[in-house]
Amino acid sequence: MAISTVIDALPEGSEALARECAGQNFFAIDQSLQDLLALYMPDGLRTHMWPHFDRLGKLAGGHLDELARTAENHAPVLHPRDRFGRDREWIEYHPAYREMERYFFGEFGMHAMSHRPGVLGWDRRPVPAIAKYTFQYLFVQAEFGLMCPVSVSDTSAFMLNTFGDEALKRKFLPGMLSQDMDTLLRGTQFMTEKAAGSDVGRIESEAVMENGEWRVYGEKWFCSHADADVAMMLSRPQGAGAGTRGLAVFLLPRHLENGERNRYRIVRLKDKMGTRSMASGEIRLEGALVHPVGDLSRGLKQMMEQVNLSRLSHGVRAASMMRRCLNEAYAAAFSRQAFGQHIGELPLAARELTRMRVRTEQALSTAMFTASLMDSAGASSTHPDLLRILTPLFKYGACRDNIEVATAAMEMRGGNGYIEDWVNSRLVRDAHIGVLWEGTSNINSLDVVQRAVGRVGADAALHEALDERLHNAQIAEPLKQRALMAVDNAVEFARKVAADPAHEDLSRRAARLLYDATGAALLAAEGAELAAAGRADTRSQLADWLLRATLEPRDPYALETAGFGSGD
Repeated sequence: MAISTVIDALPEGSEALARECAGQNFFAIDQSLQDLLALYMPDGLRTHMWPHFDRLGKLAGGHLDELARTAENHAPVLHPRDRFGRDREWIEYHPAYREMERYFFGEFGMHAMSHRPGVLGWDRRPVPAIAKYTFQYLFVQAEFGLMCPVSVSDTSAFMLNTFGDEALKRKFLPGMLSQDMDTLLRGTQFMTEKAAGSDVGRIESEAVMENGEWRVYGEKWFCSHADADVAMMLSRPQGAGAGTRGLAVFLLPRHLENGERNRYRIVRLKDKMGTRSMASGEIRLEGALVHPVGDLSRGLKQMMEQVNLSRLSHGVRAASMMRRCLNEAYAAAFSRQAFGQHIGELPLAARELTRMRVRTEQALSTAMFTASLMDSAGASSTHPDLLRILTPLFKYGACRDNIEVATAAMEMRGGNGYIEDWVNSRLVRDAHIGVLWEGTSNINSLDVVQRAVGRVGADAALHEALDERLHNAQIAEPLKQRALMAVDNAVEFARKVAADPAHEDLSRRAARLLYDATGAALLAAEGAELAAAGRADTRSQLADWLLRATLEPRDPYALETAGFGSGD
């Protein structure tokens, strides 16, 4: 690791405390990211974006990290009425949160970069996905909560641009893609209701045609970015059938053309475990004016079109948080001594650092691979199927691993990791939302195995792509054969689980094996490709460890030290 532990002089007695990685350039110290950008990102794009990555890395490790700490401690406040007693509730944010918005909506235009040219001087076309998700990866190492408004603004613009009519796009898209904070229209999606969480077909809010306009009545129970200017919302048109087939997508503006507030209220803000800087709330719709988006009979299918983008973003956020956790763990482990050694040199601590590193690098590899496919999805008929299985697979595996890695990093810091003076407790809290947003672990594993494998047959595309990567790279033959066998076995197991309803309860295990086999194959291929390009190969060893620990038979009573499986 390239983590520096050099710090300013500390008061006497304080030098014994473990250091942190804050204050460093998070891009400059991330050799893995730099190496993978050389493999996955086209040269011209990489050359253009490199200074911007470096600037964001410096901000993430410095000023943005400080702003995030402040915003975390000053949660948004809902004011139900204005000073005249009118029901015009508004949410008060700390200036630190607003300043972070100016960086990510304004300077970096992360919500707009994949929809129009010109962001960050990239004038040829919209910024490719692999660059967008690299920016997300660097950003989230400083602040996780604000990534939600940025991401849902991005996906809301995608939905409007994809399904909206021309008049609706002319009216709202320029504002939704603006980098001017005075004209920006922030976006979001409202789906969850009291009766409808994962079971979206139980949505009860109703859209009614009144005097030639659509009006919606009902409640939305969990609304992230509650005061967004534009919301994409699932509701049931009056007279439509029950279940998911009766749902439609509507655009809900916060303000009407005359400047008045639309007829809905933010009832309260959620008191959340994590993502405290960002406002999530409950919405009561009281005849709010809405605009239909696309086919009224295909609402859920249209909403699901943005799921690839959203799930990839969630996986990238998990990978990003794991990197921050790993950096914090290394900084703590090699700046503090116990029993006459640095903590990181003690056998059990070294083993835990290895476990954390493997999971972190596995997530980064999967992020880069998936994002590169998203850029070329139209070039090959296999890519849509690849994305169909990879996005829920990545979201499932990385978000699960993020909780384990965040907890391990807190433990590496000891008791101080539990204290709010340090970043670890925030990382632990925020890690848990990843397994809830865009489907729980159960939902995503079922999507991988029962739908992507069982119904679509997308496992064939994944199998082919991983085999191709392994055969094309100059991997040492024993490692190559082990990785090929792991992919074969994981795919075959997933097919068996998908084929028999009696085995549905094994879907999480099947998804886990597929995720680990994918990670091992990518790590092995990347290691060989980096070595061929004259760069250091550390990823082949990580692939070896991942195979031994999770995918190959192990004797739980064997006195071996190479693995790090369950119970280690």
